[in-house]
Amino acid sequence: MHAIIETGGKQYRVAEGDVLFIEKLDTDPGTKITFDRILAIFDGNTTHLGAPMLNGASVTAEVVKSGKAKKIIVYKMKRRKNYRRKQGHRQPYTQIKIGKISV
Repeated sequence: MHAIIETGGKQYRVAEGDVLFIEKLDTDPGTKITFDRILAIFDGNTTHLGAPMLNGASVTAEVVKSGKAKKIIVYKMKRRKNYRRKQGHRQPYTQIKIGKISV
């Protein structure tokens, strides 16, 4: 059984027991969270599709940890104009473990 959930402006295909890195949530590690924005649930031969969301469906998950991803370098340059800008960025994330998917 797997589902498609929406969180942080992105969509994720999840199954029970999956570990995901999603956009940062303001929660402490070890807390349980519930996602109620479910787009679709696939259960063997049965498919439940929302228009656009499924009513009454939910996915529970546990927050494993929060952190920051590896640093990326943003570099801008215009040739022959003596214009150079260097900037680093670390995207914050929350790691979750999917628990139960319910329709």
